[in-house]
Amino acid sequence: MPHGLTSAATSQDVAAIDIGSNSVRLVLYRLEGRAVWTVFNEKVLAGLGRDMTLTGRLSEDGAAQALTALKRFAAVIDGVRPARTFVAATAAVRDAADGQAFCDRVAAETGLNIRILSGEEEAKYAALGVLAGIPDADGVAADLGGASLELTRVRAGDVGRGITLPLGPFSLADPAGFDIGRLKAVIEQRLKPAGDYAHDTLYAVGGAWRTLAQVHMRHIRYPLHIVHQYVLDAEEARDIARLLARSSRSSLEAWPGVSRKRAETLPYAALVLEGLIDTLGLKRIITSAWGVREGLLFETLEPDLANDDPLLAGCTALGARQGISPSLPSALKGWIQPILEALPAAFSNERDALLADAACRLADLGARLHPDHRVELAFDQVLRAPVPGQTHAERAFLASTVSARYAGPVATPEPTTVERLLSPEQRQTARALGLAIRLACDLSGRSPQLLVNARAAVRDGTLILSAADGYAPVLLGEQTRRRGKALAETMGLKLVIEGVG
Repeated sequence: MPHGLTSAATSQDVAAIDIGSNSVRLVLYRLEGRAVWTVFNEKVLAGLGRDMTLTGRLSEDGAAQALTALKRFAAVIDGVRPARTFVAATAAVRDAADGQAFCDRVAAETGLNIRILSGEEEAKYAALGVLAGIPDADGVAADLGGASLELTRVRAGDVGRGITLPLGPFSLADPAGFDIGRLKAVIEQRLKPAGDYAHDTLYAVGGAWRTLAQVHMRHIRYPLHIVHQYVLDAEEARDIARLLARSSRSSLEAWPGVSRKRAETLPYAALVLEGLIDTLGLKRIITSAWGVREGLLFETLEPDLANDDPLLAGCTALGARQGISPSLPSALKGWIQPILEALPAAFSNERDALLADAACRLADLGARLHPDHRVELAFDQVLRAPVPGQTHAERAFLASTVSARYAGPVATPEPTTVERLLSPEQRQTARALGLAIRLACDLSGRSPQLLVNARAAVRDGTLILSAADGYAPVLLGEQTRRRGKALAETMGLKLVIEGVG
């Protein structure tokens, strides 16, 4: 792909500026292969599109705030000197009579050249961002900005045709005031073209819906404060939407994490979500923290990188920082395969294999952590790392696996969180997987060359450990017996070590 980002092992920085109808944001990303880390994130709620329905032009105050922010962002980019910079504007600049004049002024005063996305392009990049962060997404990507709503079908890694609808808060605002009955009727009418997008799953993109998800998390005392891949069933979403739509401005501003400017637009976003639930027949809403900016970035990746799994890429990058042998994860994965096949399924055969692969890439995550705090710190890193491509339950599973790999207790450092996200059977499988990795690491000293001379098998209710000729005294000593016994007991098996007196 021309001008694509390379697959070089060295990291590189990429900058993205998103000029939306409500916010203007700069994000600096660091790319390590397919792994994408946000290293700087700053936004200004300028409200460029606030006056569009009345004047057809950008808000004067909003344009002034946006220009001030963009001057700062240009200075940051000049200092960082990223490998590539994206600057994109969406609905407000696209539709305003003075949108191009605003872009010309920005170019003259900051040197930033703004790409104005069409409605179809905005829908496409929002959907690409969803797929970049949730590769198995199957449903409708819905990007709600200040002025518009973009809907795009996503399935099996492909992006379908998108539409843009005038359903952003600024497009719905009425000088007569916020009238729920009138607004619901307007939303229902404007959603009629969305009938072809009926599906049971919506991937919600945009700051208003992220805030809605965060409000719901606090409302139900959800233990994991990560919005990406946070799931609400349709009735939960409807309930919180009704609560927000019917709350006063002052009560919304009192909610933790809801800014004054976000409180202005949140009731409209809530009503649009209610309308989508009814129009599309939704059963679940999954929040995506990845959207247009990440879609623009994802499009430039070389095909070999774009096809990599983001969870595996993120775990590889995290593990590699500890100086792990590049060949150890694959050696561990092969060695524990007979054990993995004997474990009860945690999610599905395909997901279990992927999670085991990810766990092997994290096998040395705690190598440079203080041994007295290694379990807690490694657990917390895995549970809360900004690595996409995993559900919240899978986060808890991987964190529990890493906890067991470092001899953490059965309860894990956050038992309430883990118990809320995982069934007892899933917790047991995670622990057994972690103990299997610990056994492999400790008997071999984390050496792939030594590990290949040992074997694990599960037959007839027995965990059998053996070694190649001449290696039993080296590999199958007392420490291996202790590690093997812990694993066997967790799996409900007997332990047999062959070739050792």
